[in-house]
Amino acid sequence: MTAIAVDQVTTGRRTPPAPIPLRRVVRVELRKMFDTRSGFWLIASIAITGLIATIATIAFAPDADLTYYTFAKAIGFPITVILPMVALLSITSEWSQRSGLTTFTYVPDRRVVVRAKTLSAVIIAIVSMLFAFAVGVVGNVVGSTVAGVPTTWDLSVGHALTIVLGNLVSLSIGTMLGMLLRTSAGGLVVYFVLVLLVPNLSALLATSQDWYHDLQPWVDLPYAQSYLFEGMHTGAEWAHVATAFALWVVLPGIVGLRRVMRSEVK
Repeated sequence: MTAIAVDQVTTGRRTPPAPIPLRRVVRVELRKMFDTRSGFWLIASIAITGLIATIATIAFAPDADLTYYTFAKAIGFPITVILPMVALLSITSEWSQRSGLTTFTYVPDRRVVVRAKTLSAVIIAIVSMLFAFAVGVVGNVVGSTVAGVPTTWDLSVGHALTIVLGNLVSLSIGTMLGMLLRTSAGGLVVYFVLVLLVPNLSALLATSQDWYHDLQPWVDLPYAQSYLFEGMHTGAEWAHVATAFALWVVLPGIVGLRRVMRSEVK
C-alpha cells in the first residue's frame, strides 16, 4: 500500500473528484434540448417555419421585393420568436421537471450549468441563423428566377452580423426569464407579455407623452433592438441598445442568477 493510500485510510479523507469539463456539460445540455418533446419540436419548428416563410415570400411578395434581405427577414422573424423560448425552457425544465436534482448533483457548481445552457443556446442560435441565411440564398435565387427579375443581394456582411447580434439579444431575454422565474408556464407568459404587449404600450406612450418620446430608445429594448435588425448607423443607436439591454437583461439576469444559486429543486 502506498503512502498516499495509507494517509487516506488513516485520515479518512478522499480525493475530491475532478470537476466535469465545461465542454462535456455543453454537450449534455445540447442533447437534453433535443431529448424533450417540447424542445425537439421548438427547434424543429425553426426549420419548418423557415421553409414556410420562404415559400410564402416567393408566392406572395411583389416582384420588386424579391431580394435577399426580404427572404432573410421573413425567415429570421420566427427564429427571433422561437429561440428565446428554447433558452427559457432549457433552464426552467430543471425545476418544472425536477431534472435539476440530477443535474446539480453531477455538477454542483450551478454557474457552470448556467454557462453550459447559455453556450448551448448560443450554438443553436448561430446554427439557426446560418440555416436562415442559407435558405434565404436558395429562396432568393429561386424566387427571382420564377418571377423573371434580377437576383438582388442587398444584405451586407456587417448588416448580417448585427442581425445575428439582434437574435442573441432575444436569446438572452429567454435566459434571463428562465433564471429569474424558474417556471416554464410563468416564464412563457411573461415572455409573450414582454415581446407583444410591452412594445405596443411603449409606442402608445411615446406618441402621447413628449417626455417619454426621447426616453423610449433608452428604456424600450424591442425598440432599440430594431436598430440591430435594420442595420446600425450611429454611435447613439449602439448606446441605446447597450442601455436598454443593461436595464432589461443584465440587471434582472444578475438577480436571476442569484436565485438560481439559492433555489431548491422540489
